[in-house]
Amino acid sequence: MPRPAPPGHSSELQRTIVDLGAWLPRPTGLLPLRRDQVAADVLAGLTLAALAIPEVMGYTRISQTPVITGLYTMLLPMVAFAVLGASRHLVVAADSATAAILVATLGGVAPPGSASYLGLTMAVAVGVALFLLLAALLRLGFLADFLSRSALIGLLSGIGVQVAASELAGLFGLPRQGQGAVQQLLATLARLPQSRIDHLLVALGVLGLIAVCRRLDRRLPGALIAVSGSILVSALLDFPGRGLDVVGAVPGGLPHLVLPVVAPSQWNAVLVSAASCFVVVLAQSSATARAYAQRYRERSLENVDLVGLASANLAAGLSGTFVVNGSPTKTEMVDAAGGRSQLAHLTAAAVVLLVLLFFTRPLELLPAAVLSTIVFLIGLKLIDWTGLRELWRLQRNEFLIALATVITVAQVGVMPGILLAVVLSLIEQVRHTYRPRTCLWAPRADGTGLHTVPVAPGVFAVPGILAYRFEANLFYANANRFTEEVLALVTQPGAIVEGLVVDASGIDDVDYSAAKALLELRDRLAGSGVRSALVTNSRAMVEELHRFGLGRGPNSMGTFGSVPEAIAQLSCPPGPES
Repeated sequence: MPRPAPPGHSSELQRTIVDLGAWLPRPTGLLPLRRDQVAADVLAGLTLAALAIPEVMGYTRISQTPVITGLYTMLLPMVAFAVLGASRHLVVAADSATAAILVATLGGVAPPGSASYLGLTMAVAVGVALFLLLAALLRLGFLADFLSRSALIGLLSGIGVQVAASELAGLFGLPRQGQGAVQQLLATLARLPQSRIDHLLVALGVLGLIAVCRRLDRRLPGALIAVSGSILVSALLDFPGRGLDVVGAVPGGLPHLVLPVVAPSQWNAVLVSAASCFVVVLAQSSATARAYAQRYRERSLENVDLVGLASANLAAGLSGTFVVNGSPTKTEMVDAAGGRSQLAHLTAAAVVLLVLLFFTRPLELLPAAVLSTIVFLIGLKLIDWTGLRELWRLQRNEFLIALATVITVAQVGVMPGILLAVVLSLIEQVRHTYRPRTCLWAPRADGTGLHTVPVAPGVFAVPGILAYRFEANLFYANANRFTEEVLALVTQPGAIVEGLVVDASGIDDVDYSAAKALLELRDRLAGSGVRSALVTNSRAMVEELHRFGLGRGPNSMGTFGSVPEAIAQLSCPPGPES
């Protein structure tokens, strides 16, 4: 007969099972499936495959990896996120931003396009997977918020400028020269007399075909039509025999699962590249998934999505391809086509599987100028002109952050651009809290109550009493400014100030330095015969202030729930000292 379990054993076992179950695969991006939505999801998946296959092949021009690796990003990584991610909308595959980071950070370690270089890109994908998994375990999904929207606009626009400038030479049949976008542009212009007219004609034909498709119907897969048509023309007119550059040998079949090999001297570059890609994946994927969750009133589970993104990048690194990311453009493709779950993405992966098994031979005849043209258009599309114009119109300071990020990414590199964007975003946030909005309460002209007005001499809530509002958390950096502005108001020439109300309803937190500044201000006011009171509705704030000693001692500063209540208290004559 089995021995009975000790008391508490059953509940501990249940808790363990629940904890383990929290990490088991839950395809919330896929399930539940709505029967009336299945057909639309499948059709959206076919549309995604038609539009995205040429695009991911183009991204290999950016990452400097074999063309087949672009298709690999839409196979196992896409399936992994569909099963383990939470978002029903986010499309995870190759992305131009992370592709640009790879060549910028690894190009000096191994020759781009070589087997050694491909191994490094695979190792970066595994590194990104580990960073994402660590972020999920530590519930660090909120870190995406530290890259502001303006910084992200500048980052992606800078990558767009860099990508377009690097592929411009390919449209003219010229090899790429120069490092920064300006140098590459000037190098292309200087070599225009050496242009190959056959490559230029192919590029112009692709540009014209895609433009016509977009004009007729934006849902038409212009890039796919251009790729298919150019392969057919290449076969009929024997482009390789006539000297036109083509993609060349493309291996068919499924990717092989292998572990990337990295030499000890290469690990530093791999980790730097992985960290850079991690920041972009975290910010871009989280922002995209959150936007679509809000659009359809769904819950956004950022940390579960991090697990899905980690598994997708692990699948990429082990299946012979490079970093994958949540793609805003591909996500919008699926959404516009009516897709509402990850079934659409699984359908696209199934199409890619068929291409890998049966249709890689035709890809060998694809003209290189076609891929250059597609990537050039991708770069132009990445430049967020609408966002930049909106920043210029609404927030000039943030426009300058975006512009500085664009220039740094395009000229210096993606990693310096990311660091600059994060630093400038944090500086801008500190600037807001260092110089927050302040105002004074004053009586309305019709005598119906109080309203806020800008800080100025001679403004009193009632005769002899100032009511000052500070609209930010009080901390060491802005505590001195707070004290100086209050003392300037209290000691303004020609005015008799008997009381001061500090409206702290906009303050949620006070650090040690700020609390000490408040205590010193209270004592200085009391020494000048000015009584003081503080307004807050936060019990936690009151307890915090009392802990620092603001409510104790002979000069105790009383706390009140409203400005009129505090003014009424200060308007009464002070009681006899005890």
